[in-house]
Amino acid sequence: MSDPVEPMIPLVRLESAKGVEPESLRDFLERPAFDAAAESAARTILDAIATEGDAAVVRYANQFDGTRLRTQDLTVQRNEWAVARKAVDREFKAAVREAHQRITAFARRGKREDWSMASPRGGTLGEQFVPFDRVGVYVPGGAAPLVSTVLMTVTLAREAGVPEIVVCTPCGRDGTVNPHVLYAMETAGATEVYRVGGAQAIGMMAYGTATVRKVQKIVGPGGTYVTAAKRQVYGQVALDQVAGPSEIAILADATADPACVACDLLSQLEHGTGHEKALLVTDSLRLGQAVARAVIERTAGLSRREAILKVIPTGLMLVVVRTLDLGMDLCNRFAPEHLEIHVSEPRKWLRKVRAAGAIFVGHWSPEPAGDFVAGPSHVLPTGGSAARFSGLTVDDFRRRSSVIAFTRADLLDTLPVIEVFGRVEGLDAHALSARVRFERMS
Repeated sequence: MSDPVEPMIPLVRLESAKGVEPESLRDFLERPAFDAAAESAARTILDAIATEGDAAVVRYANQFDGTRLRTQDLTVQRNEWAVARKAVDREFKAAVREAHQRITAFARRGKREDWSMASPRGGTLGEQFVPFDRVGVYVPGGAAPLVSTVLMTVTLAREAGVPEIVVCTPCGRDGTVNPHVLYAMETAGATEVYRVGGAQAIGMMAYGTATVRKVQKIVGPGGTYVTAAKRQVYGQVALDQVAGPSEIAILADATADPACVACDLLSQLEHGTGHEKALLVTDSLRLGQAVARAVIERTAGLSRREAILKVIPTGLMLVVVRTLDLGMDLCNRFAPEHLEIHVSEPRKWLRKVRAAGAIFVGHWSPEPAGDFVAGPSHVLPTGGSAARFSGLTVDDFRRRSSVIAFTRADLLDTLPVIEVFGRVEGLDAHALSARVRFERMS
């Protein structure tokens, strides 16, 4: 097989926000969050699972993953967990412990506590937080064993207090789950694991089958088919966000190192779905040109060179702008999953970010630190949905209830307001519900 041809790196110059915008840039910035073909395929799979249950799950798993699973094979048994524990090395176990501790500490610090305040007439108002009873976590497989995704999801569910944590992940053609992934699941606190991936895993968790009881919420990233399936089961279950193929935007000035910027762009392009997006916005033409050269140079030594070279023509965009303010406007419009700020005074620009899943501030904060170990979850909104959604947190695994505990004096104080709203909205029983208490109760 011949080596893939090195692609041209797309580089666009933009002088003004009011100028004519190249169509290629507009299409890149306004990429769709969902794929139409995936939507249709996911609907077919989900409908089959809703009616056929396990039989459809097994059929699609075998069709798409090249396995020979039977219904009784779907569950990963506890003895497999023990085998995985022995199969992984000490260095890996230490890395998992370190990441798990950091993720737990961040989740614990960010978890909201129950609170209350006094009402004007002696009662109390507040909120309380209760964990879901049963959640589903999707962990992508395929090209890479995403150990970090296990930790960035299951750890949060466990810290939230969820008693039943169901994990679905694709297995290999031989039916085995990667031992590194399985060890991370055990460390993070998964209670059930199933060797199923793709849209069929989403359907199985959303609808329930004879093998797997229905969950209340599904979280986790995935490719286009998983993302499409998640969107279509909304309402059957709660969801976290649109977390599809990886993407990054970098705002940089002349102080940035082109090799560092290039490697950060490549860190997202190497995922291998073919739908990744990487955007550099800079006010330095020299940096933009140097990054273009460095991308090709650094790709040469990577194990996923072929996948990267294929995605570059549609997945990489370098934009040179007249000012960094214009550059930040483009980044906010892109609303990326990850935003890196490589400028001389990065914290000044941090305050101007309006839409990004996670922000990496300064030259010493590469995106992979967030992917693997920093603490915040790397499950983040993609496809521009960071303009509408936020990244996964521990509170996504809990239900919030408002609490109202009025006294007689509180209700008497608000009765006129209740009666006015009841009259205007034509809801007589609403007003009666409050008034009758003073007629019936002393």
